[in-house]
Amino acid sequence: MNNRLPPAWAKHIKSGPVPKPSAPALRPGSPQANPSKPDARAQSDDLLLKQAYDHQQAKRPKQAQDLCLQVLARTPKHPRALYIMGTVCLGYDDEMALQYFALAIAEEPRNPYYHLRLGEAYAKVGEHSPAIEHMQRALELQPDLVVALCALGHTYVESDKPDLALPLYEKALKINPDHPEIRVGLANALSSVGRMDDAAACLNQAIERRIDLPGAYYNLVQTQKFTDEPPELRSILRELGNSKLGSGEALLLHHAAGKVLNDLKRYDEAFDHFRKGKQASQPFDIDQYRRWVDALIEVFTPGLFAAAEHGFGNPSEVPVFVVGMPRSGTTLTEQILASHPDVYGAGELAKLGRVANAIGLKPSFAGKLNGIVDSITLELSKTLAREHLSYLAERSGTALRIVDKMPHNFELIGLISLLFPKARIIHCRRDAIDNCVSCFVLPFNGHHSYSDDLRSLGLYYREYDRLMRHWNEVLPGRIFENRYETLVEDQEAQSRRLIGCIGLPWDDACLRFFDREAAVSTPSRWQVRQPIYKSSVKRWKNYENEIRPLIEALGDLADI
Repeated sequence: MNNRLPPAWAKHIKSGPVPKPSAPALRPGSPQANPSKPDARAQSDDLLLKQAYDHQQAKRPKQAQDLCLQVLARTPKHPRALYIMGTVCLGYDDEMALQYFALAIAEEPRNPYYHLRLGEAYAKVGEHSPAIEHMQRALELQPDLVVALCALGHTYVESDKPDLALPLYEKALKINPDHPEIRVGLANALSSVGRMDDAAACLNQAIERRIDLPGAYYNLVQTQKFTDEPPELRSILRELGNSKLGSGEALLLHHAAGKVLNDLKRYDEAFDHFRKGKQASQPFDIDQYRRWVDALIEVFTPGLFAAAEHGFGNPSEVPVFVVGMPRSGTTLTEQILASHPDVYGAGELAKLGRVANAIGLKPSFAGKLNGIVDSITLELSKTLAREHLSYLAERSGTALRIVDKMPHNFELIGLISLLFPKARIIHCRRDAIDNCVSCFVLPFNGHHSYSDDLRSLGLYYREYDRLMRHWNEVLPGRIFENRYETLVEDQEAQSRRLIGCIGLPWDDACLRFFDREAAVSTPSRWQVRQPIYKSSVKRWKNYENEIRPLIEALGDLADI
């Protein structure tokens, strides 16, 4: 979707390659950069923006941004320049991207692509209500816009409304049955409501029509556990022989093959595919992350929390934060909690991370955090807490508890405690080696690049563990630790503890969490629709010969 262009670009696409300028880029203010005739200026803007788009396509954001800024310097409200600036910002400064797309819409309010892109940007930061509003507006302007139908369908799935997604994907299929985004999206919607057989049939149709084969194969093998070698494995291996595969396509196919081979207990072959799938990733800067953890530990002290006890934040008990490493049992924990009639499971919410980014509390910040945390005054803490509660109320206005299971909120427990001194925090912990192996064998996005290398993954886990130990020291008794192994060993006893820790009476529905009809949009969507099973405990032993770098990096945290 990142490569999509608004209709105004059609003439540029058809005109063929744009010749490269023979002279250095013109500076705003020079005679050539400000043609006397308006149409000449427009042509010059179009030329620069076409070049900017080419740079953006080639993943050269700095060059794209520089050209757009040239155009905006002399035509400050140029909608296409604003639009491209939004696409350039999306991913590394999402808040700025939102502003650029909104400005583009202000200048050209009837462009459906601008509304669609703003909607996608809102969805990316977890703001589903405005995302849906702008996607619906795009469809009002162009009802047959397939990419908007797919985007809205995906957002409905992510916002726990997969039943609303199904008719959108079905409409899109009638418009363009070969569009690459439809069938995998439809399958995800089907699997989110538990219709695994229908999801598999949909993915098989995509494979038969050779539509988005990597995505179709990857999602297909997640719909079942294999005991005999399926014909799909040979097909996946054949596709991996295609020299024209992109790195993202190869990633999905390798992980699809690895998943099947793991099911078949051919562990050496499986791990070889998982490793190959990670080869194109960028190295993770563990030193920078270690400095971030150092800064958090330095600023969030017992004295800080003692000073904040007098009136900071909001005393509401509605928010429940489930945190931990990815693949530590956060989805399972949320499903158990959300089976209670007074609890709403909101999934992985980006709101707290947006608040942290807005005040500068983010891993990319290289300095000390004292000034940033000092800026959270009593009044600001109350304002931020009130806004967060309104955000939660949009998801459920009646639930006594609303669960946010964004795993990486473990980094923001200090902020949580300032805003919600009575909120429950549940920390999901799992055997360190099992947890890391489970991360390694999944094709996570770039935000989880620490999981692409076994040594980096082990070192990252040590930093996570160091930070959690700090939170437990400075916030004694605030964090309930939910061990995955304890949960699978005695489901009822641990489930009762979970419900007790959030201050609600027990309900037997929590024992049948897998019967819930609510959507599940994380990689755990298949597992959490099954009763609890113990096969994931000490799973790492299947790969013991392959994961020595991980075990060495974990050091004393590795229970061998």
